[in-house]
Amino acid sequence: MRENGILLYEGSVAMSRQVFISSATCFLLALLIGPSHGERHTLVDRKVIVSFDAPLQNSAMEVLKIYPSIQAELLKDLGWSTDFSPEILLIKDSASFKRAVGSDLVTALAIPQKDLIVVDYSRMNVYPFTLATTLKHELCHLELHHHIAERTLPRWFDEGVCQWVTGGFAEVMTDGNHSILREAALSNRLISFKGLTERFPLEGKDFFLAYEESRSVVEYIKREFGVSGVRSILKYMRQGDNLGNAVQKSLLIPLDELEKRWRLSITQKTLWFSYISDNFYEIVFLFAALITIYGFFRTLSKKREYKNKDEDEEREEGKR
Repeated sequence: MRENGILLYEGSVAMSRQVFISSATCFLLALLIGPSHGERHTLVDRKVIVSFDAPLQNSAMEVLKIYPSIQAELLKDLGWSTDFSPEILLIKDSASFKRAVGSDLVTALAIPQKDLIVVDYSRMNVYPFTLATTLKHELCHLELHHHIAERTLPRWFDEGVCQWVTGGFAEVMTDGNHSILREAALSNRLISFKGLTERFPLEGKDFFLAYEESRSVVEYIKREFGVSGVRSILKYMRQGDNLGNAVQKSLLIPLDELEKRWRLSITQKTLWFSYISDNFYEIVFLFAALITIYGFFRTLSKKREYKNKDEDEEREEGKR
């Protein structure tokens, strides 16, 4: 069992350093006391340790089964091999998990200092929270912190990369509506990179906006500079560069220029979306009118073809 009194960094909910310590202590004390529904057991192989509440043995076996493929996927995405054996803790008692992290929205968390992933298993297999995707996301957090010094890894880039490798998946409960990002762009309320460097907002729309922005920025880098651009930034950060230097070396632009371009792309995209939304019926009507006109001329063309064909046949018969 892991000892308590650690500094909690988690890949799911942002808190101040003081709250991190308090939450970690309370959470791990609860783990030491043990679950309310029975004993905790452990399965171990050479790659991973799986601890679980007694009713979750089948799920623990599933973790052992799928973990090698998750490792392989991360190796392909990041280009880094996992040189540590994480512990994955499956919690059955959702109420205890929620009390520990202080939120009903969090489904899993990663504690890099202990190579520990904690999963609220009651939330798994409820779209989009599959066990495999959740584990990949949290393992990504551990990988980043194993290879990159914490002082040089901004919170938003950490989260954005882990959403990138899991196809946009974030470990918080949302309705999947990305309108928060559009609304923030239209109202000039986007949070700056600097504002998301150390922590995310604790609650409200800004909490979800932080996750949306993190995802959006890394997706922008991938779209404009390719996957190689993201990997190059990670490579330089792994070598000890901070994010600003890594961006300059990889993308050949300063970090503030990257932020400026990303903001502009979001605004332009949002304006187009808003224009289409505001003029949706007019656009549909115009499209329908164009289809009607096209159909009219297409029909007229076919009638002419049939007429010419009939005339040709009549001429052929007259010659005979």
